[in-house]
Amino acid sequence: MEQHHDTYDVAICGAGPVGLALAALLARRGIEGRRIALIDARALGQSISDPRSIALAWGSRMLLEEVGAWPASGHFPATPIHSIHVSRRGHLGRSLMDRDEHGLDALGYVTRYGEVVDALARAVDRAGVEVIRPARVASLDESSDHVTLTLDDGRTLTAQVAVGAEGGVFGQQEDKAKTRDYGQSAVIARVSCSNPIPHRAFERFTDEGPLALLPQDGADGHQYALVWCVKPERASALQAMEEERFLLELNEAFGGRLGRFTKVSPRASYPLGLNAEAHASTRTVAIGNAAQTLHPVAGQGLNLGLRDAAVLARLLARCPGPEGIGRFLDERAQDRKLTIALTDAMARAFVGSGPLQTVLGLGLATLDAVKPARTLLAEVMMYGRRGGSSFLPHRQA
Repeated sequence: MEQHHDTYDVAICGAGPVGLALAALLARRGIEGRRIALIDARALGQSISDPRSIALAWGSRMLLEEVGAWPASGHFPATPIHSIHVSRRGHLGRSLMDRDEHGLDALGYVTRYGEVVDALARAVDRAGVEVIRPARVASLDESSDHVTLTLDDGRTLTAQVAVGAEGGVFGQQEDKAKTRDYGQSAVIARVSCSNPIPHRAFERFTDEGPLALLPQDGADGHQYALVWCVKPERASALQAMEEERFLLELNEAFGGRLGRFTKVSPRASYPLGLNAEAHASTRTVAIGNAAQTLHPVAGQGLNLGLRDAAVLARLLARCPGPEGIGRFLDERAQDRKLTIALTDAMARAFVGSGPLQTVLGLGLATLDAVKPARTLLAEVMMYGRRGGSSFLPHRQA
């Protein structure tokens, strides 16, 4: 097989939303598109057809808008979240966060994974980034002044920096420095109900794990994206149930705030765990799910990864080498640490039954009553640890 050889400033391994966003932001920050290589094992059509629902924070919208990749059109444009209702099943206490407290159009948005990939892929194409797919990195060798990547088709690339942005779900990953199996699986689907509350998201904690409902309008008429975290054996049973039985089980777990659940799409599930490590060497660094895979509670995983991409793009545009990577690790440490700790604590603390759950339920009521605490939590969820100033292109008040 003929050997090829190309030279780049940055080689990005993985073209999911985080890898694509990094490529687009690097070009936006001044690195020529032809100096950026984006390598992905999947064909673009596979990623665009991915039907999974994702939650994007307000800060993530601002980042995507900067590179012209906000999914505002198409079959499934982003649905705004105006308020978030948090409660504990079977216990008193709840908290409600609302956009009006923050002077924003929305606290976050819900859209399809494929819509975001499509919008970002178009932005990357406009920037002239070299996209190599389908291809896998067979080996990576690092020297003092560059990184050499050999692809499975025999092609050889060199770059000043290589970025790992290939994620995957918890059950497909090797253990990192900080790992925890939550003993849960997430059942995902789209559901309709008889009495929807427009633009309101719900996070309801149950004995087995959190149950999230995210408002999502679309051509199929479904009104909410469901993420229901339960024990693995329970997840298998929920997937196998007839639609009517599943809807009854969902009504029992969630309660009557939205009337009755009337329709559900085909269901899927995946295992849940924490797997995190701030991996980096002199000329390689991991971002997004390649650096930290989180529990989906509070929907922070992708948003944390996009913040990684934004900071790394800014720093590599200034110094595409070891200095940029070192600064990246320093700047991202606090946000990564806090977001990992927050999601890990929420995933574990609200599981089970007993007096502690009563205390936690009352804690939600206290959070609702103390505006500064509620505002701080909302700020972390929307912007990250440092209020967004370190990575956002601009901030609207």
